[in-house]
Amino acid sequence: MSTPPTEPEEAADTEMIASLSARLEAAAQARLGRSLAIRHVNTGSCNGCELELRALSNVFYDLERFGLRFVESPRQADVLLVTGPLTRNLKAALEQAWDATPDPKWVIAVGDCAVDGGVFKGSYAVLGGTGLSVPVDLTISGCPPQPNRILSGLRALLEANAA
Repeated sequence: MSTPPTEPEEAADTEMIASLSARLEAAAQARLGRSLAIRHVNTGSCNGCELELRALSNVFYDLERFGLRFVESPRQADVLLVTGPLTRNLKAALEQAWDATPDPKWVIAVGDCAVDGGVFKGSYAVLGGTGLSVPVDLTISGCPPQPNRILSGLRALLEANAA
């Protein structure tokens, strides 16, 4: 019985991971005085980006070791991480999440759909990208973007705002 073909496991660069962890934690502490809380908001996604976001919590990426964590309420969040095109029926939900998130707050549009509507652009149900409803601080393109790109984007956002 043969095993199904899989992609080879990426070799973990422990030095790079330790450096990224230290930089993320330092930037979060400098900016907020604590770890970074992320609230995921789905505005009509196909769930491809959600799979990559969930991978951030697995043992390979382990988001929490970087001082980052997902929270259940926008009232506890520092970052709204938006996936999917902005649909007509979820525009109000995104705006309510924005209003409920305390300052300082950032919005990250993750995936091509959240950036500009992606493959769903032009649909009667889709308004476009996240920026049509709330101000976007960072875009991470890809369909879907890989978890390491999302982590690098979070690091860049924190470091850019650590002043």
